[in-house]
Amino acid sequence: MSQLISARLPETTAERMRQYARRKQRSLNEMMATALEEWLRQNEFAYIEFRDTPDGRIAYMKGSRLSVAQVINIAQNLDNDIAEIVGYFGEHRSADWVKAALHYYEAFPVEIDAQIADIESQSFETLKRRLPQLELIIVDTSKARDVAE
Repeated sequence: MSQLISARLPETTAERMRQYARRKQRSLNEMMATALEEWLRQNEFAYIEFRDTPDGRIAYMKGSRLSVAQVINIAQNLDNDIAEIVGYFGEHRSADWVKAALHYYEAFPVEIDAQIADIESQSFETLKRRLPQLELIIVDTSKARDVAE
C-alpha cells in the first residue's frame, strides 16, 4: 500500500522533475517515487549507484562498469567466497566493494535474480541486436594447449 507524502520543492527543481518525467514517459508521481527510492538505497548501501540502461534503471557498482547483478553472478559462480571473488577482480576491487554487492543482493534478491536471468539468457544473436559492431571470434585453444605441453 502506498502513502501520500507531500513535499514543497523549489520551482526550478519541480520543473526539472516534470521535464525528466516527460522524457522518460512516466508520471511525475512515479518518477518522484523512483528518485526517492534510489536515493535511499544509495545512502543505505555503500558503493551502489543507479544508471539508465536500455533495460531501465539498474543498480551498478560505483567506480566500475559492472552492475550489481554481474558481480553477484560472478560471486555465485565462485560459491560466494569473498577471497576468491576479490582474487577474480584482482587488485582493482576490495573485499568491502564485493561485500557491498552481496549486501545489496541480500536486501533485493528478486530484483537481482531477474537481472541475472536476463544476463544468462543472452546469446550472440540477442547481443548483436544491441551491439551491431559485435563480432564473433572463435579461438582454437587446442593449438595453445599443444604448445604449452
